[in-house]
Amino acid sequence: MRFKKALFTCLALVLLGVTNSALAESCQNLRAQVDVNACTYANLDLETKKLNKTYKNYSAKLDTEQKKQFKEIQLAWIKFKDLSCKFEASGVEGGSAYPMILDVCLTEKTKQRYKELEILNNCQEGDLNCPAR
Repeated sequence: MRFKKALFTCLALVLLGVTNSALAESCQNLRAQVDVNACTYANLDLETKKLNKTYKNYSAKLDTEQKKQFKEIQLAWIKFKDLSCKFEASGVEGGSAYPMILDVCLTEKTKQRYKELEILNNCQEGDLNCPAR
């Protein structure tokens, strides 16, 4: 069992370096799992703040009904993100690498959502694919 957890941890660190180079650079020289976990959490926090700012900016462009719909969409996305990442990290649940694996997943999904909202937030007037009026 110890070997399996070590293998998952090593695989997670390799994936960490492949999926998020900025994260890998900032967490690269850390040796203790608790420090890596703290580092990945800090990166998640930064990405979440960026997403929240973009969400707020875009929401301000919407009318009342659209704001309501947009909030419902965002809440559904948050539920999906949380459940999906919990599932993806379930292979190491209970292990010391679990927080890292979970946070890396949450960070990647948050970055993807940020990109989606940035596209909406930067729509040009007259673009019929943009819900904001």
